[in-house]
Amino acid sequence: MPPRRAAKSSSKPASTPWTDDVERVASSFGLDPARGLGAKQVAAARSEHGFNELDKEDSKPLWKLVLEQFDDALVKILLLAAVVSFALAFTEERAPGVDVSIVDFVEPGVILLILVLNAIVGVWQESNAENALEALKEMQSETARVLRDGAWRHDLPARELVPGDLVEIRTGDRVPADARVAELRTATARFDQASLTGESVSVSKRVEPVPDPDCELQAKECVAFGGTAATQGQCRAVVIATGMRTEIGKIQAQISQASEETEDTPLKQKLDDFGDQLTWAIGVICLLVWVMNYQFFISWRWSAEAPFAPADVTFDFSACTYYFKIAVALAVAAIPEGLPAVITTCLALGTRKMAKKNAIVRKLQSVETLGCTSVICSDKTGTLTTNQLILDIDEIAVLADACDPEFVILVERWRLSRRTRTPSILPSAARSPKRAARTWR
Repeated sequence: MPPRRAAKSSSKPASTPWTDDVERVASSFGLDPARGLGAKQVAAARSEHGFNELDKEDSKPLWKLVLEQFDDALVKILLLAAVVSFALAFTEERAPGVDVSIVDFVEPGVILLILVLNAIVGVWQESNAENALEALKEMQSETARVLRDGAWRHDLPARELVPGDLVEIRTGDRVPADARVAELRTATARFDQASLTGESVSVSKRVEPVPDPDCELQAKECVAFGGTAATQGQCRAVVIATGMRTEIGKIQAQISQASEETEDTPLKQKLDDFGDQLTWAIGVICLLVWVMNYQFFISWRWSAEAPFAPADVTFDFSACTYYFKIAVALAVAAIPEGLPAVITTCLALGTRKMAKKNAIVRKLQSVETLGCTSVICSDKTGTLTTNQLILDIDEIAVLADACDPEFVILVERWRLSRRTRTPSILPSAARSPKRAARTWR
């Protein structure tokens, strides 16, 4: 049989390849199933679609992570108080022969130590979360089996795939890109799509197209999605989307967009409001305390010639600095400098608890957000729990009390499938539903 000629590439590939048959999908990309794509076709497709890789966000430098830890109203107040205390320690007038000592820097030193510890905990937590998230992003296959120019390449880097490539997927392989199943090499081919849908049960794929162009992702039974794993069988498929155009790429784009729209948590909002109110209150009180003692560092007398013109004004800078230091000390005493450290410690302990449950917390405030959550709406409990079905005895008693025959049969099948020692409720259910529930209990 003479080899088939490559079909001419159309100007626009099929927008819904899952609704078209294999021949039309291959024709839309100019693919010859017997030879694969040619070098010119690959170059043209790569210039249009780019490499098959997800966008990687630039990691934040260490200095930016450190600065973010000080982006808090209370922390800024404490930092300002520490700077003023340091300045006063250097400028304060002392008795002759008395030099600057460590005692003068105890108060600002303690404040800075608390702020530094708070920043260290925050940076450490975010750095660990970033490393864990980077590990989760390594879900794309590194190599792929591709047919090009009539020869199969078994070690082609997955990033060099382009739409229209014919790839072969075997058991244990991770799908390198979204691909339309073109041929089943075994009786069945099943894929684990838990990373996309949350379903723990593998999905069987087929060659026949799907009639609905607007179907959900789970209903696209003729498409193997990038990042999923082949659990059984072998098939060949035509690549229809690469890089950020794949389903996993769309998810990453949505996550990145959502991260830019994040709002402050309720706790942070309350702390910011508290910090603003505390700033105004402390500022006004300290100013009043400093002004009330003005007679100790400034004095004057009214001139007889001009009643409203002061004369012989005297100003004592040392006394002014002394009373200003008292006002600063009052401000520092009013600021709860231990509050940021206590909050950070409590949130860090919460992340440690969640880490034991295999939960990754990127920001410490996320722990507080989860603690404020009262209702979680989800259609897949296995995504949020251990994916185990537990029967509630009280609910079973209520259903058995209604003497629903279908329920009785269902429980009996469950009992036999689990091979438990639970006695059967079939005999007693027909006579006494309540006793059946007690017997099953």
